Amino acid sequence: MGSTETLTWGGGAWGGDPADEPSLTVEVHDSDLATVTYRPAPEGLGRFYLGFQPRDYYDDPAESAPVDLEAEAAAFAAWAEGIGADDVRPSEVRALLAEEGVEDPPDVFVEETVDRLLRLVGLPVPDGLHDAELG
Repeated sequence: MGSTETLTWGGGAWGGDPADEPSLTVEVHDSDLATVTYRPAPEGLGRFYLGFQPRDYYDDPAESAPVDLEAEAAAFAAWAEGIGADDVRPSEVRALLAEEGVEDPPDVFVEETVDRLLRLVGLPVPDGLHDAELG
């Protein structure tokens, strides 16, 4: 198995507590997929993927539940507004989310997509993100 890097923003800084609200956790797996978990989120939402969805990456539907991409994009845009990013449109978020059944994600390294997501919502890009790409 490859490497996994977990980055958590909470309490207004990277390295924070994922139990804080608002918080954002990004788990990068093998530079191919990233799991993004954010709080607070509406009931049944709060997690999406960049690059590949685990169900596709591991070729096993049990690896992840289906993602309502439109609902997650809208909820994450609202989350971004809650942290002070008032110009994030759901369509901008939606363009970055991993589609089901994707064979070639838009970026070679998922860290590039994570970088774009963080910049979109106005969060600083942590140094550890690019360390994961090099590892």
